[in-house]
Amino acid sequence: MGETGTRAGRRSIVIAGAGIPGLTLALALAQANGAALSVTLCDPSLGTGAARHAGRAYAVAAGGRRMLARLGIWEAASRAAQPIREMVVSDSRLADPIRPVFLTFAQDHAGQDAEADAPFAHMVEAEPLAAALLAAAERAGVTFENHGIVEATPAGGVTRIALSGGRMLEAALLVAADGGRSRLREAAKIGWVGWSYPQMGLVATIGHARDHEGRAYEHFLPGGPFAILPLVNGGALGHRSSIVWTERAADVPALTGGGPEETLAEIERRFGLNFGRLVLERGPSAHPLAFGLARSFRGERLALLGDAAHVIHPIAGQGLNLGLAGAAVLAEAVTDALRLGLDPGSRDVLRHYERERRFDTLAMGAMTDGLNRLFSNDVLPLRLARDLGLGLVDRLPALKRLFIGEAAASRGSLPRLLRGEAL
Repeated sequence: MGETGTRAGRRSIVIAGAGIPGLTLALALAQANGAALSVTLCDPSLGTGAARHAGRAYAVAAGGRRMLARLGIWEAASRAAQPIREMVVSDSRLADPIRPVFLTFAQDHAGQDAEADAPFAHMVEAEPLAAALLAAAERAGVTFENHGIVEATPAGGVTRIALSGGRMLEAALLVAADGGRSRLREAAKIGWVGWSYPQMGLVATIGHARDHEGRAYEHFLPGGPFAILPLVNGGALGHRSSIVWTERAADVPALTGGGPEETLAEIERRFGLNFGRLVLERGPSAHPLAFGLARSFRGERLALLGDAAHVIHPIAGQGLNLGLAGAAVLAEAVTDALRLGLDPGSRDVLRHYERERRFDTLAMGAMTDGLNRLFSNDVLPLRLARDLGLGLVDRLPALKRLFIGEAAASRGSLPRLLRGEAL
């Protein structure tokens, strides 16, 4: 490419990966900068986006909701968004006839600084959320490439990008939002610290006869947490929930290999009797669980986003919220640089992005890892200690408000989008 192309490349951003964080970043950049910035999103799965997101649901914290509302897509996504107004935590063995409740979080624990009547989180189904983001990004002028990136070479103030279809692009910044096994991260020789858990995560959608009333449950069992997360009502029995069932990997084939009826019977043993009759509407799908953190969130003209930068245990439901926070910080850093006439892919911009996200990400990863190790066992002294700790938290409203404020992204220094403000 000639000098004209290089100059154009300095006002271009290319994002690899059409997951929720990549789509959100593309939309935020396109809306904030208009014709001043060319935004291209590359992903070979763009033509099969519905299948990619099928059956998934995410807990979107209040900060993420404010961000999606500011981007103009929350109204469409909220049709499939169920407010979580209470969280009930119990700890027991599977065969125990009673599951004592040690901790509850309710909407009224959010504190005086919370938005009026706003729940601390919503369960949002991934398919309508991704569809709303795609449609809004297209309206905002994002260019979509149904091809993957095979090579990226930074040189001369830009990165030259080769697509699998043969086309060449130039960009001031390449964003790797291509998942936990990011090829772009590996090609940039950015190290990865992590480990696999001896667990699998099973995800399914359950229909039930009784209303969940916006209440979520987290049952800590020796094999791992069993979460029941409320979805928008509907389905064959009128009410639905998503389950995220963590189990020992060695036990999963026996639990899920006998067919739908046997799988539903195992789910019923963990689900309890509060919801009446159950049916299996979708799934379960099994996913290996791991912890991982990139040694750096940046390379030369490269930023890592979402699972390409970090993978955490789903015990706290914070994986997507970390990705949305990363998108908010990166969009703000790039937009501020462009408005000052600076290079949006410079080291200073990328250092700022990493500085703003690395500590929070590491802290959340350490917390989820510690919780999983503490609760996914049947060691009596640990059970007594953790149940005592849960009981103490339940009796301290100020501490509850602190935990909810952190989970809902309503405390501390937040990027503008997570505060619901324009870039």
